[in-house]
Amino acid sequence: MVKTMSIVASNRRFLAKLSLVALGMFGFGYLLAPLYDRLCGAERATQTAAKDAAHPVTRVDPTRTVAVQYDANVHGSLHWSFRPLQKTSQVHPGELVHIRYEMTNESNEPVIGQAVPSYAPPAAAAYFHKIECFCFKSQLLRPHETRSVPVVFLIDPAIPGDLPTITLSYTFFEVRPRKSA
Repeated sequence: MVKTMSIVASNRRFLAKLSLVALGMFGFGYLLAPLYDRLCGAERATQTAAKDAAHPVTRVDPTRTVAVQYDANVHGSLHWSFRPLQKTSQVHPGELVHIRYEMTNESNEPVIGQAVPSYAPPAAAAYFHKIECFCFKSQLLRPHETRSVPVVFLIDPAIPGDLPTITLSYTFFEVRPRKSA
């Protein structure tokens, strides 16, 4: 009888420990997604800042020019208009260039958007260095608000001669706030 009681007590302790382990695993799994988002967001910001800060000052190469074309797109159901205020520019490698884009929220609701840049040809991305860009942060626009936003960049003087034209294209995506559990 005593042996049976000690086995029952031992089983209860074991069950309690297993329950704590299962509860801990559930809690870890539940917190993993927000933790991952924070770590990746911090790492992305650090990488972007480090990459852009690595090229703050270069020598301008006045003997060459690169044609830069500007493009703007809006993805899916995002009710925004979005356009560059100039279509092209002739840039000397190493020259600091300031351009602007204009965005308008055409909906009756506040909307958060995030711009994602792309480059054509893709090899040009290695030589295109943004110093300031609206794409570094999400943009909140109130209903029917229009905003002009800057992009400051330079083309690395090491750009090969077989890249005479670069297209900088931004696509805006809607960012939906996460629902709290």
